[in-house]
Amino acid sequence: VQLQASGGGLVRPGGSLRLSCTVSGFDLEDYAFSWFRQAPGTEREGIGCISSEGSPEYKDFAEGRFTISRDNSANRVYLQMNNLKSEDTAVYYCAAKWDPGSYCILTSSQGYWGQGTLVTVSS
Repeated sequence: VQLQASGGGLVRPGGSLRLSCTVSGFDLEDYAFSWFRQAPGTEREGIGCISSEGSPEYKDFAEGRFTISRDNSANRVYLQMNNLKSEDTAVYYCAAKWDPGSYCILTSSQGYWGQGTLVTVSS
C-alpha cells in the first residue's frame, strides 16, 4: 500500500498548484481521502477531505481557494490550490481511510499516509 504525493514546488503569491496523490496497493472505491499540511514549527493541520462518493469538505481557511477531487480510474486524488499565500508554505500530505459513503470526516485517524510534498509560496 502506497500513497505518493507530488506536485509541490515553488510558486509566487497569488499563483496556483495542483497536488496529486497517487494510490497503489488498494482499491480507492470505498476510501475517503484527506489532505493535511504542516508548516515549519507548527502542528499538522487538516485542509479537507473527499468522501468515497466524491463529496468534499473543507476547513474554513481552505474554502473557496482549495478544491479536492478524485479520479478513481486513475488511482489519484487531487488538491487544487489557487491564490496561494506565503502562509500556505508547508509540507502537504494525503491520507486515506476506509469509509464508504456520502460524507467524509476530517480526522487525524487515518489508515494510510503519504510521504508529503513541499509547497513553498514566495516571491
